[in-house]
Amino acid sequence: MMAQAGQTPLQRLRFNNVALRKLPVDASLERGSRTVRGACFSLVEPQPLLRPRFVAVSPRALALLGLSAEDVLTDPHGPEYLSGSALLPGSEPAAHCYCGHQFGVFAGQLGDGAVCYLGEVAAGADRTDPCDRWEIQVKGAGLTPYSRQSDGRKVLRSSIREFLCSEAMFALGIPTTRAGSLVTSDLYVQRDAFYSGNPRPERCSVVLRIAPTFIRFGSFEIFNPADDFTGRQGPSAGLHDIRAQLLDYVIETFYPEIKTEHTDRKARNAAFFREVTVQTARLVALWQSVGFCHGVLNTDNMSILGLTIDYGPFGFMDRYDPEFVSNASDKKRRYTFEAQPYVCRWNLARLAEALGSELQASTAGSILDEFMPLYRNFYLGNMRRKLGLLRREEPEDEELVEDLLKVMHNTGADFTNTFRLLSSVCCPLVGESGQGDVGTVVDLILEQCASLEELKDLARKTKQENCELEMILSMAETSPGLFNMTANRPEVAKQLEKIGRLKELLETNQEDLKVKQRDDWLIWMNRYRKRLTQECDGMSDPAGVDKERVRIMDSTNPAVVLRNYIAQNAIEWAENGDFSEVQRLLKVLENPYSVPPDLKQPIWPGKKGSCETKGSTRQSVMDSGEKKGTADTVCLPYHTKPPEWAREICVT
Repeated sequence: MMAQAGQTPLQRLRFNNVALRKLPVDASLERGSRTVRGACFSLVEPQPLLRPRFVAVSPRALALLGLSAEDVLTDPHGPEYLSGSALLPGSEPAAHCYCGHQFGVFAGQLGDGAVCYLGEVAAGADRTDPCDRWEIQVKGAGLTPYSRQSDGRKVLRSSIREFLCSEAMFALGIPTTRAGSLVTSDLYVQRDAFYSGNPRPERCSVVLRIAPTFIRFGSFEIFNPADDFTGRQGPSAGLHDIRAQLLDYVIETFYPEIKTEHTDRKARNAAFFREVTVQTARLVALWQSVGFCHGVLNTDNMSILGLTIDYGPFGFMDRYDPEFVSNASDKKRRYTFEAQPYVCRWNLARLAEALGSELQASTAGSILDEFMPLYRNFYLGNMRRKLGLLRREEPEDEELVEDLLKVMHNTGADFTNTFRLLSSVCCPLVGESGQGDVGTVVDLILEQCASLEELKDLARKTKQENCELEMILSMAETSPGLFNMTANRPEVAKQLEKIGRLKELLETNQEDLKVKQRDDWLIWMNRYRKRLTQECDGMSDPAGVDKERVRIMDSTNPAVVLRNYIAQNAIEWAENGDFSEVQRLLKVLENPYSVPPDLKQPIWPGKKGSCETKGSTRQSVMDSGEKKGTADTVCLPYHTKPPEWAREICVT
């Protein structure tokens, strides 16, 4: 498409919508939800917002498209273009058709119920993708054939979370889709955020998402035959020619080296599946190393490129808990933090099944057997780097990591802040030979640990929510013989350990708990210092080696992540008309390893305890998007231990 004089940078974007040319498209613009057979995309007409305006833009993400923040913010039609309210020249709005296994059950046709593909834009100067273009889409632009019972809209609350987390994950070095802009409006929809029967009006908002492609595992499940359990089938069941077409497109476009290296189709497809397996193992290992829980790891939320995709009820852990669940709707706790690697493998098995005759079952099985060893290797490498174990790989490293996590769990230590503090530990060959620096670091870590009451509350909550635990307690009382027969099973032993932990907490006091926590940390810390000695041993400049270790650790262990309470604070400011905290938080998250100590977040008025505001209440200024009012607001550092009210935040 030729650029015309007088066009704005947005209007000059060069579209090359290859996916719509190489894959079958449903051209019907029929309104309403319907089954779409024989197509990978459906053409749609985005519905405009009422008075759209920018909340924030990401200069780094926009640069992928050859755009600057100024290009976008000064364009008089910028909010319309990047919300789907007006069409960019060359864009071709469409919605992607896919299926998915949701919480382990095949759900049949799903698809982009609120997302609209705008097209594929030529890459800008900041080119890092495997092809020469970026797919852009708007999330929340209205109804599509896949909207089912929804209205195709997203609200400010969820849009802020996706916008910020997309950019935060990129800054952490984790493969992810990107977010270029966030637009809100004066159009409202009713939402019951907690499924409590109390809906409230919320502003319709739209995120501009950017990725090489948004094709996911579920894209191949549209060809699935009838499921044995649910009876549901993919809308394009039996259309193997289209499945082959989709597979060819994905490999040729996003894995061109595989196409070049393999002339045999079966070998090519096996290489493709192996590469997706490797990328997925690498991705989940990175999630585990920063304490990220996706929340909805369904097959329709798994990228074919190994990207983090579809940010919904995600969460970064505060205190370390392997059974952490970020999604309050996950009542059966399928997607706990510790389960994520196993769920990813399960999802890969569903992808292999969806590929059908394109991939031999025996070959797929062999590749799947590689997943957990791959994952453990990636994960241990990440954890060695987090601990500064850079020069040697010792057999005891895995146990050192496991024992660190056990101590963190037992003491309720903050995951992010604890790792950040560990770079303060000196190598014995460089620093003090006694307990001085170790004791100081341990004291700092103890400040990040949970109190006795917090640990009791957590243990009680786990007991109340855990059906298995209740069943074991009942069995112990009513059927001692049966209980004795099952007590040695790993899953039962794990639950019994929880019971013992709660009993121990109920019998201690805060002072004794702190003494025990300190002893546990000192024991582990001394083992860690011995391991650090091995890193420097035999080096001519141990001080230089240790300095490099600290540098690597401080560039691997973030000072700040997008904790739920930090995101919620920005949301509350924005919902009351002040977008500045979203914008400030974006800048903080863009540099997560270096947060100025004087940079703090203003806490929205009305929070409990130390976060209450002083002075007058701020006024709502939604129309201007600027701060007003004279409230003397309490501020907290972004890297501080979460306040008590953070525990009350619920994400569904």
